[in-house]
Amino acid sequence: MKDFSKEIKAYALKNAIEFGKADSGRILPKLFQHGLDKGEIKEVMPKINELVKEVNSMSEEDRKKYFEKYESYVVEREIADKGLPELQNVGGRLVLRVAPFPSGAMHIGNAKTFILNALYVEKYKGRLILVIDDTIGSEKKPIEKEAYELIKDAFKWLGIKHEKKIVYKSDRLGLYYEYAEKLIKKGAAYVDYTPQEKMRELRAQGVESGDRHLPPNIQLGRWKEMFKMKEGEAVLRIKTNMQDPNPAFRDRVLFKISDREHPRTKKKYRVWPTLEMSWAVDDYLLGITHIIRGNDLMIESDMERFIWDIFGWRHREIIHTGMVNIEGVEDKISKSKSREEVKSGKFTGWDDPRTWSIQSLARRGISPLALREFVKEIGLNKQNINIPIDSLYSINRKMIDKETDRYFFVKDQRKIDIRNRPKEIKIVNLLMHPDKKESREVKIKDIYISIDDFLELKGKEIRLLHLYNIKLDKSESAEFTDLENKDIPRIQWVSEGVKTRILLPSGIWIEGLAEKAVKNLKVGEVIQFERVGFARFDGKKKGVCEFWFAFR
Repeated sequence: MKDFSKEIKAYALKNAIEFGKADSGRILPKLFQHGLDKGEIKEVMPKINELVKEVNSMSEEDRKKYFEKYESYVVEREIADKGLPELQNVGGRLVLRVAPFPSGAMHIGNAKTFILNALYVEKYKGRLILVIDDTIGSEKKPIEKEAYELIKDAFKWLGIKHEKKIVYKSDRLGLYYEYAEKLIKKGAAYVDYTPQEKMRELRAQGVESGDRHLPPNIQLGRWKEMFKMKEGEAVLRIKTNMQDPNPAFRDRVLFKISDREHPRTKKKYRVWPTLEMSWAVDDYLLGITHIIRGNDLMIESDMERFIWDIFGWRHREIIHTGMVNIEGVEDKISKSKSREEVKSGKFTGWDDPRTWSIQSLARRGISPLALREFVKEIGLNKQNINIPIDSLYSINRKMIDKETDRYFFVKDQRKIDIRNRPKEIKIVNLLMHPDKKESREVKIKDIYISIDDFLELKGKEIRLLHLYNIKLDKSESAEFTDLENKDIPRIQWVSEGVKTRILLPSGIWIEGLAEKAVKNLKVGEVIQFERVGFARFDGKKKGVCEFWFAFR
């Protein structure tokens, strides 16, 4: 692996100069521009952490001095197709499909493949078809009625443009039955009455089911009877090589019986296709040219190709991508787990930040453009990779930092009585942003600081940001000091504050005081609480201003 030490140090210095402190999560995405491979992330992270720690121990003056030496290694990130290699065999117009399963809201993990499809359609000016993959599913992963609208909302928010007509698999059962009968007539599929456990043993041993050898005319009769049989009594299987090296590929199920009610079709259908059967038919009928899907669906891809060969259909181009594990989240992202927590009431809804759903990211104030760029930088990863969530935040921060207004917030506030403070200072004008001319007027009355700052700094001289210096007593009081001492801690403060609370991604609320001016924000507006982080204003409830935390 290439030695990235100089590049890491360059970006760490730049990062520390811009934000006051370097952050490992902000450095990693930059290295992809210098040839870092996704599979080398684990190897390079210790070096990043080491050099970030070194830079953070430097004085501001030393950082600027050393940056002059390393500045040439900094390459400004371009919004380009760096993560989108050319697709193979794009002859005519590219046609892709995205196929969410409606078991809940889309989350940041499974949205990656959908965004990737959309980016390629934009790149090649192709067509994108939205297919709601709502075959019956399993008992452990049932369809949720509300997921249909959640999926549409997510695609709209992400700016994924698809064909106006949405395809629902639950509307296409007649088509699947038609092709099932064609397979039976070709002698390629059979109705199997063998109990599930017994068939599992036979497949493992490579032994054929006795039902496999009945002629097509009898199989068709058994197929019609299957619609009247009880759940679990029969399945339709495809005939493959029972000596195939992969036991999972041997005589796989194409249709099964289920008595569970479907949210759209209710009890109209009882015999449902498996994923590979429905996709083999739909990818052909819908004219799909390329299929981008995860490595976890490789056997389904092999099954599709097997069925295409039976019908003599041209193979579609299938591209498999590795899974992406998002590091830095509280728990493993899981739609099934989120569904349980939403139903139990532990989560407030599908937009609860702990779901990591697209709805939750939107409510936190994450930009859809940042999420698209995040996926573009990951690209078509062939192997499973780990990506820190800070990489997304870094992209988002760069997009909005120069435009986002800043305010003060103090957590668990403590009122500080300041002796001998200058009475003539009754108003102070604070810049909305260091790069803007606009300012906000703050009246100086009672001064509040956070309990954390008080406990850490009591007995010391400190600077109230953009105001004046005070020396904290060991009680909740302080003495005004007029010394021009610059090498002291600088902390936030609030005067004439409004009760505020901020919801963290962990689901925990932090409470305190924010500047009175936040009451004038519009719902949905993203601001930065200095030295706390970016947050989206969610409105006022019972006199309390509520924000959803985005990122630091």
